[in-house]
Amino acid sequence: MNKTKLCLGLGGFGMTAVEQIRYFKKLGFEGFFSGWSWNEDLGEYRKVADEEGMIYQSVHAPFMNAAKMWKSREEAQEAIDELIACLKDCAKVNVPIMVCHPFIGFEDHDPTECGIENYREVVEAAKELGVKVAIENTEGQEYLEALMEAFKEYDNVGFCWDTGHEMCYNRSEDLLAKFGDKLIATHINDNLGIKDYDGEITWIDDLHLLPFDGIADWEDIVHRLNKCGFNDILTFELTTGSKPGRHENDKYAKMSTDEYLAEAYARACRVAVLKQRDAAKNK
Repeated sequence: MNKTKLCLGLGGFGMTAVEQIRYFKKLGFEGFFSGWSWNEDLGEYRKVADEEGMIYQSVHAPFMNAAKMWKSREEAQEAIDELIACLKDCAKVNVPIMVCHPFIGFEDHDPTECGIENYREVVEAAKELGVKVAIENTEGQEYLEALMEAFKEYDNVGFCWDTGHEMCYNRSEDLLAKFGDKLIATHINDNLGIKDYDGEITWIDDLHLLPFDGIADWEDIVHRLNKCGFNDILTFELTTGSKPGRHENDKYAKMSTDEYLAEAYARACRVAVLKQRDAAKNK
């Protein structure tokens, strides 16, 4: 079997972003993704990626202003400008995908027409720049569904599937059954689902554990990826820090950087092998 390409998101890990890119390469990862801010130098990341032969898989747009995108054009201006600036930087350093959250928050569940039009400005800018927009499943699934419907005919709009978010924000609904035909990116991670006995969804359940440290059904995950024909890079989004009042990630913080990242690579390989075996079994 050919080895599946593996990607890991840049995080803290006790190293600078440049050091992480070089270290990921030594471990065996083929790619990485980064975040974005107004002062972040994506050009430096691209330079190191090229030097190391690494794939700069995507840029994750900031999401703290995501709820503003669903307000009036005037109220949304800051959020629109932020996303378009991120897109321009993606194009400048030849990163093919910008991942964005459709919404942030747990109270509102009412996508607006002006929100669609605000996102349309972003999507049209992305089209002109030659960048794809991958909309991620997060809290506020209604907003994801509204955007995927509104831009279903756009070749530069796709789906970013976060395996952990599906369990804790989307109540384990099979989102690949809905949007698998538009899948262009993954954020692979594990968690323990919804902790609250009454099923209240909160951000503290979004643990981003290493695969196999939570309750995810990994055989089902890889089967669904194969079923929708996804054969691209497997991208992992992981963190060593625990959420407030939680302790599931504490064990990672006690590990050295070498130990944790080596384990992250080993778990990523396990997922890749499961996917390959499932594909072979279901030929």
